[in-house]
Amino acid sequence: MPTTKTPSAKTLREGSAPKRAAILAAARELFLADGFDRSSVDAVAARAGVSKRTVYDYFGDKRTLLKAVVDSVAQSLITTIRRTLDDTVTEATEAGRLENALVTFSMRIATEMLGSAEYATLRRLVRTESGNLPQQDYNSMADTPDEALAERFAALAEAGLLVVPDARLAADQYLALTFGVALDRLGSANAAQDDRVKPLVVEGVRTFLRAYRSA
Repeated sequence: MPTTKTPSAKTLREGSAPKRAAILAAARELFLADGFDRSSVDAVAARAGVSKRTVYDYFGDKRTLLKAVVDSVAQSLITTIRRTLDDTVTEATEAGRLENALVTFSMRIATEMLGSAEYATLRRLVRTESGNLPQQDYNSMADTPDEALAERFAALAEAGLLVVPDARLAADQYLALTFGVALDRLGSANAAQDDRVKPLVVEGVRTFLRAYRSA
């Protein structure tokens, strides 16, 4: 007896991932250039080279599409954070190398990520289109940097380099001591635009290590 597929079990067409990426790229370009309200689903579909129905099939409505654009940019930045941690902190297997590793990680984030077009895009979309996002303070990166750092601090604690009773709290304090201080003092933690960021980051790393480095 043949089975009947329910709507929730709908199979995406072959090649759906490239089409989804094309829709997101087209929507991002139009939302940045023309704004959310002036960008139509028809225009997004035309730029992506897909039908209007495909846009609706993949994203449901324009607001959901905007959220998906913001989330995709945020995911790219989250990938950058994790990759930078892998590149800079993983090799810190001795206590004497930890300060330099954390400073290098923080400065790469403060320079390469915070100075990137991806980060500028995220900030602009969240700022200008907040009324069309799920809530006005919507931030799809709100917890992930803390979680990525917490995982790394827990690993450093297991290696005997840090004493970390609460890895998530340690991550929150690290971000506050480095990027948070720069934001409070300078209004930005973008080291590519302001050379005053680095001394604040370095001192923040040292303060963090005084509290958490193993004896």
